[in-house]
Amino acid sequence: MMEFIKTINDAVNGFVWGLPMLVLLIGTGIMMTVRTGFFQLTHFRHWMKNTIGAIFRDSHVTAHTGRDDKAISQFQSLCTALAATVGTGNIAGVSAAIVSGGPGAIFWMWLVSFFGMMTNYSENVLGIFYRRKNEKGEWCGGAMYYLKDGLGAKEGMKKVGMVLASAFALFCVIASFGIGNMSQVNTIAANMNNAFGVSNVIVGIILVILSAFVIIGGIKRIARVTELLVPFMAVAYVIGALIVIFKNIGVMPAVLASIFKGAFSMRSAAGGVVGYGVMKALTWGMKRGVFSNEAGLGSSVMVHSASNVKEPVAQGMWGIFEVFADTIIICSLTAFTILSSGLVDLETGTMISTSLSTALVSEAFSTVFGRAGTAFIAIAVFLFAYSTTLGWSEYGTRAFEYLFGTRRVIIFRVIFVCFIMVGATMNLSLAWDLSDTFNGLMAIPNLIGVITCSSTVIAITKNYIDRKIRNKDIEPMYSAFEDIQKMQEMAD
Repeated sequence: MMEFIKTINDAVNGFVWGLPMLVLLIGTGIMMTVRTGFFQLTHFRHWMKNTIGAIFRDSHVTAHTGRDDKAISQFQSLCTALAATVGTGNIAGVSAAIVSGGPGAIFWMWLVSFFGMMTNYSENVLGIFYRRKNEKGEWCGGAMYYLKDGLGAKEGMKKVGMVLASAFALFCVIASFGIGNMSQVNTIAANMNNAFGVSNVIVGIILVILSAFVIIGGIKRIARVTELLVPFMAVAYVIGALIVIFKNIGVMPAVLASIFKGAFSMRSAAGGVVGYGVMKALTWGMKRGVFSNEAGLGSSVMVHSASNVKEPVAQGMWGIFEVFADTIIICSLTAFTILSSGLVDLETGTMISTSLSTALVSEAFSTVFGRAGTAFIAIAVFLFAYSTTLGWSEYGTRAFEYLFGTRRVIIFRVIFVCFIMVGATMNLSLAWDLSDTFNGLMAIPNLIGVITCSSTVIAITKNYIDRKIRNKDIEPMYSAFEDIQKMQEMAD
């Protein structure tokens, strides 16, 4: 039975993540980049000032909401989204891209992330614009809502919008148990066992207890944990990677040359047919870029929509920063660490080391830190993977809520926590394969929603630029629902 499931999944996965899907992902990013006037470049200073820069000058960005306010701060929404996106893909995924696609894969990872910034931006703008409050007073948003209320509002598209919204929610619930739970926990257990000899059962019990306390507490408790966990783990990993890179600073010009040369190499490292090297580098770079920052999947928008901000573009800019931090910074540092440590022949792009996945990154860190490097990466994987579990628990919760109602979300949270033990104690190679498939299936309805509602994104962006940058006195575009807008204005 398992073999049959795997065969079917491999066939679906090959179709879902084939070249047409990658073209759709990149194409959507290119379209939104062009239609917004290359917002991520032309307004670079503006979005940096109003995201990471605002943390140090605007207390409203980081201030916790009141006990009775079910929303979370902009910074908390970013940390929760980063908790889900900054995961094992930033370590194992980057190493897999280099092993399978060569150093050139990193170039294509950068490219897909550049355009992915505007896909993520568009998702968040639509998420805020079409969100609504549930019966508990919590903000709910995501692809489900802009498919149902955005696409569905177009002539003759009501049923199509509803079907695609439900399909997205269903795929998200299933994916949350794969990429967001069992696969991450299985990686944690394996690494803790290899590095410290801790049994998988003990790791599973500890994670179930920790997760039950956080996840069952809901979005505000998850946000409080992630806003402490994410900055710490990101800064610690960045510092560790920078130490390795500066230790090998002399080879960095060769590393950069290898990346750009490999991106356009007409042959694979082992010979092969003309153009094969480019295709492998391009495919693996794009896949790892998408899996790492999740731009186009429609996942992180569900957390961004819970923010206390009412300006869609304000949260959209946090989406740009999310992709920038995840891929351009953290994934790049992982790549530079591996390539500068002598584990890859920079001239040919062939692997010198026989290590794979997280073991390759551990070996790179060990060239500078010795045995402590292995322990460091084991702890980093633990934090990255566990934070992903917390973030995806909220994604699954919101999707489950859309399908079955607010009062039943506790059922999902309890089941989600129980599956953590399954992930820790079983061999879950199939779970990883299924994760890839359902991630891809999530992306299809989400990208349809982004494309069909792109004019709304453009109108909201133009409105924001006219008001905030060109100082025009015009009415803001905050919400698709007048009653929600009025409620927000009364609250202010």
